[in-house]
Amino acid sequence: MSQRRVVITGLGLLTPIGKDAAAFWDGLVQGKSGVRLIQSFDTSGLPIRIAGEIDGFDAKKYIDKKERKNLRVMARPIQLAVAASQLALDDGKVDEARLDPARFGVEFGAGLIASELPELGPASKLSANGAPPNVDMARWGEQGLAAITPLWMLKYLPNMHACHVSVMHNAQGPNNTITESDVAPLLALGEATRILRRDQADLFLVGGADSKVNPLSMMRQNLFNHLSKRQDVPSQACRPFEKNRDGIVAGEGAGVLCVEDLQHAQRRGAPIVAEVTGFGSGFDRGRTGRGLARAIRAALAQGGVKPDDVDHVNAHGLGSPAIDVWEAKGIHEVFGSATPVWAVKSYTGSMGAGGPLAELSASLLALKHRTLPATLNYDEPDPACPVAVQKQARPVTKPYVLKVSYTELGQCAAVLCRTWEGA
Repeated sequence: MSQRRVVITGLGLLTPIGKDAAAFWDGLVQGKSGVRLIQSFDTSGLPIRIAGEIDGFDAKKYIDKKERKNLRVMARPIQLAVAASQLALDDGKVDEARLDPARFGVEFGAGLIASELPELGPASKLSANGAPPNVDMARWGEQGLAAITPLWMLKYLPNMHACHVSVMHNAQGPNNTITESDVAPLLALGEATRILRRDQADLFLVGGADSKVNPLSMMRQNLFNHLSKRQDVPSQACRPFEKNRDGIVAGEGAGVLCVEDLQHAQRRGAPIVAEVTGFGSGFDRGRTGRGLARAIRAALAQGGVKPDDVDHVNAHGLGSPAIDVWEAKGIHEVFGSATPVWAVKSYTGSMGAGGPLAELSASLLALKHRTLPATLNYDEPDPACPVAVQKQARPVTKPYVLKVSYTELGQCAAVLCRTWEGA
């Protein structure tokens, strides 16, 4: 029996430049930046106060009234995941009543979810012993814990994206969460693809959602990450691979895909966006680029294509002075300096675990519209990053796109997709 083919049939996107696939694509074509001064909370105590923030997101608009009571036990990233999942199902024209629940799976990638200050603040004050940050653990046990709602932990567990989505949509098939932060959603897509090819499911919701636009998370980002200091013109802050880049821009977002067996999609008359043809993963322990290159070669080999067959590489493209260098080396090892490289974070900032599939979706939309938008803020090439960053919009001329993602510690993944033309 020939191996089953896997296709993408729906895109659910919530990003700083658009709250559905059409709006996201319009933002890319228009060169719109979603990076700005944070509006959702008081940032006066933070050194860096810019981020890629989603304006006007309200999860109630995306879910049934009977499910809205559950929003109080969902942190913002989980709400983003639930909303983007509904968008993906709608975009994929999925009639849930006609699905076999036991063959309807959910795979999500996630990272650390920061707590909200009103839920931790009172407990912290009760547990304080002298000037902050002193905490008396005995007071914490005796008084602090009692000030925290009993369901507090359920609001922030990273596996709750998949849990809420599967319960809401009666998805009783394979269900998993990969907590590998920025690379996790690509790993989830790779796992879902393997399960579909083994004929152990018909359809998956595969996604990732994250938000760094949170007081505790932004405090952590300011302390431990190399953030861009270009606050005077926030839209120019994120500059992947560019010579004058000065750091990362935090952000938030969600990307969820309907991924299914080709024959299942054809039987229900689904709108097919693209085919998933290759996947690879690896670990770049020394951050030399060689581990990333191995993941890329594995994806190309599985898809049976050569580097010259790929229209463009959708890069991770953080905008970090150091990290961009080793990503560029990995891409260059496989593709040289000829294949165009596109960095979507120049529009949105780093959406964490919400980024990889939203960024992949950008390339799938580029295949659909036969146009690759430019990378923003790429003014001067960096000799240390020997890749052909896409500075201006150009036609899409080849059928394959490759998406890469990684973590700062070196976990890497690559996904190869092919345009769908009824093949």
